[in-house]
Amino acid sequence: MRARLTLWYTGVVALTLVVFSLLTYLYLVRAAQHRSDYSLADAANSVISTVDTEANDEGLSADDAAKEAAGAFHSSERVVAVYDERNEIVAVSALPQGLSHIDKWSSTSRPRQFSALLTAAGTSPAFATANLSGEDLRAVCKVFDVKRRPYKVLMIQSLREQTEGLAIARRAFYLINPLALLLASLGGYFLARKSLAPVIAMANQAEAIGAENLEERLAELDPRNELGRLVQSFNSLLSRLQASFQTQRRFMADASHELRTPVAIIRGESEVALSNELRTADEYRESLAIVQDEGKRLARIVEDMFTLARADAGQYPIETSNMYLDETVAHCVRSVDSLATQHGLKLDYQTSAHELFFTGDERLLERMTLNLLDNAIKYTPRGGSICLRLDRNGSSCRLAIADTGAGIPFELQPRIFERFFQANQTRSRDVERNGSAGLGLAIARWIAELHGGSLVLGESNSEGSTFVASLPLGPD
Repeated sequence: MRARLTLWYTGVVALTLVVFSLLTYLYLVRAAQHRSDYSLADAANSVISTVDTEANDEGLSADDAAKEAAGAFHSSERVVAVYDERNEIVAVSALPQGLSHIDKWSSTSRPRQFSALLTAAGTSPAFATANLSGEDLRAVCKVFDVKRRPYKVLMIQSLREQTEGLAIARRAFYLINPLALLLASLGGYFLARKSLAPVIAMANQAEAIGAENLEERLAELDPRNELGRLVQSFNSLLSRLQASFQTQRRFMADASHELRTPVAIIRGESEVALSNELRTADEYRESLAIVQDEGKRLARIVEDMFTLARADAGQYPIETSNMYLDETVAHCVRSVDSLATQHGLKLDYQTSAHELFFTGDERLLERMTLNLLDNAIKYTPRGGSICLRLDRNGSSCRLAIADTGAGIPFELQPRIFERFFQANQTRSRDVERNGSAGLGLAIARWIAELHGGSLVLGESNSEGSTFVASLPLGPD
């Protein structure tokens, strides 16, 4: 990543330098040409003014004035020539020393490279570039009148100084740009290394974190920058994973404990039955009854665990249908009425909502209600009562199940919906055999939340406990 960042940074800097150098060079070329053209035009105007002065003030003829002005013109880098209306040369200044190697003008010749410029010249200055004897030249031509005769002044200047200046600028770019690119690459690599140092440290710390030390966390960084927020997110993920691992370990330990008891009873009863060949048929029937009861308990635990596992994976099949929730609850009450009577309990069902239309999984809602009723029956002593009430509360319905049991200790109330958690650890063996190993409330809450509702412990004290399920109702 450091190499890629350095290459990207270097590429961007290189492109920036190339574009900047190119634009700067083009600006220098344009500025030099503009400066040269302005100087040439000014020099041509000076020659025209001199010719006009010699002809009008000194009384010379136009040709003689032109010759006088050309002869008096001296420059180290320019040549001036004056032409008549037939583009025949009238006068030409001496070639400066810097241009002595190019062809000289005679009284009957002119540089053919500027013929088109002489033809196109007008009252406004016209410019052209040509090469004579290997020398780059820039020329300006302008038409003027002397004593009602049209003349043309051609001012020529060598571009050697301009070319050399631009060559120096090019060499400067050739030297400075690679050095700047090298420094930028080194700086980019240093910055990338320094910027990614926390990431490398995070990676080293993350590699050392495993299932056995999920309590470890990455070193905190400034939460106001991106890496700080990344560390916070990663540490939050570790916290969730740690909680998930702890829940899974506790689930596996509790599941092993709950499964071990019925398996041990089944093995013990079968070994006792098989070890004595003189046992009567009634004794065998008693052993088989115990094995059957424990098998049912084992099957129910496995079924509940399978249900929760599929729920956690989001693979539990949902069969949604339209129904009347009050009829579903009433059916559940009738189903457990005989069981409540066997335990010496009074079961009371009250509702103020008749024909309560609801859309959901009727099978799961029955299971939620039966789990709550079964929980109330198991923990309510003989002679007690259970009251189930269903009411409509605006856009939702409220199902409350209250019992007259011993209640749940305050310090244990936050854990009652945990899987395999059993608040009453001293309950009888009969209750254990008919129980759901502490999974009933967990499954009931999952069903309520699956339907967009909630299941909470309303209140619990020495006079009993009340569980409240709230389910949202759809449009009528």
